[in-house]
This record gives sequence, structure tokens and C-alpha cells, in this order.
Amino acid sequence: MASILAVDDSPSMRKMVSFTLTGAGHRVVEAVDGVDAFEKAQAQSFDLVLTDQNMPRLDGLGLTRQLREHPRFRNVPILMLTTESSELMKQAGRAAGATGWLVKPFDPVRLLEVIKKVVG
Repeated sequence: MASILAVDDSPSMRKMVSFTLTGAGHRVVEAVDGVDAFEKAQAQSFDLVLTDQNMPRLDGLGLTRQLREHPRFRNVPILMLTTESSELMKQAGRAAGATGWLVKPFDPVRLLEVIKKVVG
């Protein structure tokens, strides 16, 4: 199964995401914001990054841009899982290098389907 970096400043959201993903057999590493996630991404490889947009220190778009600058993360799928649903934000996400966009609250079955599609 996939090794996934789950990034969200909300402890309850991290727990829900982690519970859903580990229940499906994935290995999950949690990060509390973009800075924490970027540090963890430097230390190990991931098959997928699942990140919130609105976080302190470094938001999801900033994290996506930083990860895309690293050769190891050029082709790693990055999914935004956020309350943001405007077309403008989605365009900004694509421009930053996000692979896909899911809106909270998330449907666990749909989340797993999308992950299966992008990770292969």
C-alpha cells in the first residue's frame, strides 16, 4: 500500500484522515502544518501528499510549490483536502502543482477511490 503524508492543522481532521487511510492499509505520517510537512518530506519518501490549504506557518499551496521544486516530489501526487471550494482556489492549486482537489467534509469512500486512482 501507499505511504502517505497527511497534513492538517486540525488534530481531529488528521485523526479522521489517518483512521480512513490506515484502515485501508496505507502507512500514514501526520504533519501539523506545511513547515512540519516539508521537514518530514525531506527525511523520507512518500507516494502521496494529502494537504489542507488553510494552515499556520505554511499553507497548502505554499507547501505544494516547495515540494514541486524538489526532484523527488516532481511526480508525487499532491491532493488538497480543504474547505476551500472556489474555482479561483482550485486554479491556484493547479498552478502550484496540485494533482487534485477534495472538499471537506470528505467522504471516506471517495477519498480512497481518488487515492487509488492517483497512486495506482
